[in-house]
Amino acid sequence: MVKIPFFDLGAQYQSLKAEIEPGVLQVLESCSYINGKNGKELEERIAKYLGAKHAVGCGNGTDALVLALRACQVGPGDEVITTPFTFFATAEAIASVGAVPVFVDVRKDDYMIDPSLIEAAITEKTKAILPVHIFGGASDMDAIMGIAKEHGLYVIEDAAQAMGAGYRGRKLGGIGHVGCFSFYPTKNLGGCGDGGMAVTSDDELADRLRALREHGSGEPGKRIWERSGKGGKKEEAVDKYRNYMIGYNSRLDELQACVLLVKFAHLEEFNSRRRQIAALYSQCLTDLVQLPKYGEDTEPCWHQFVILSEDKAGLCDYLLRNGIGCNTFYPVPLHRQEAFQEAPCRIHGGNLPVVDGISAQSVCLPIFPELTDAQVRQVAETVNRFYEEKGK
Repeated sequence: MVKIPFFDLGAQYQSLKAEIEPGVLQVLESCSYINGKNGKELEERIAKYLGAKHAVGCGNGTDALVLALRACQVGPGDEVITTPFTFFATAEAIASVGAVPVFVDVRKDDYMIDPSLIEAAITEKTKAILPVHIFGGASDMDAIMGIAKEHGLYVIEDAAQAMGAGYRGRKLGGIGHVGCFSFYPTKNLGGCGDGGMAVTSDDELADRLRALREHGSGEPGKRIWERSGKGGKKEEAVDKYRNYMIGYNSRLDELQACVLLVKFAHLEEFNSRRRQIAALYSQCLTDLVQLPKYGEDTEPCWHQFVILSEDKAGLCDYLLRNGIGCNTFYPVPLHRQEAFQEAPCRIHGGNLPVVDGISAQSVCLPIFPELTDAQVRQVAETVNRFYEEKGK
């Protein structure tokens, strides 16, 4: 039996080893490990790529969400409308700043928050909308931005799984007031450890984000000051001994930035391969499983390839017994997590039937750039064989 892993970090490392290792050694030899040239270059490149003015590296994707919420002055007593079909960090970040997550149901076809339900969930306490571009698809950002503008709300994009995904000619994460990314190793753009980034085109929000990631350092309106660098060159720096708010220690270190710069140069190539794999799955899989349906205005980056199966447990067991890695994102939607039986939250409408149904059926198949066509066909054939045997 030829085994196929759910994800293979080693294959990507081997393909990029010759590019990654010299840069990592240079960082180690430079002894400049925090706020160095690699981090600044990565911020500049990603901001340009996303069509945003500013990108602010931070410790991880969860921190990016927390920093974004704080920068938008979301706090105790506020409500943030979001989806329950996502990783726990989305709502955890909302709760951690003292706000209340308001869970709205999702669409059946693409698993994104349903914009038609958002407006009815808005109250006088609502401060922001936090859509999640789950699995590398796209939330309906035009509809969401329109609702936010009408009601004076911030939009914070959770684009942790959507680096490189597009929506109506724009890159996701660069459309809302703030976009948040994770560089966890398995992401489309993943480091060799934790890392994250928040992007924005709002100068004031960018200033708050930079201050918050470094202990709230600086002074309002004049947080940046000049110092003399090498050769007498003037450099901008943070006055870290003046603090105008309570912040965090959440910076993207130089080693991760160095690795991410190498991988960023290959992002479009890797995402293109993911799209090829998704197309092959769609061609080969039986009609007995439901595939995600994205609109023509969406260019997904296929962080995950998810199918819906009425016999989720049986299919996963069959795949694993036949050497096929798989996963079940997300078996417990956020409104049913134990933590939110205690922490404050609000379920719009009292129940969320669509997300409950999707969570009970979602199965993730292997998808990563190094996966071969032969392996994709083997996975699809194994899924199809499960249904053939089940039908006999």
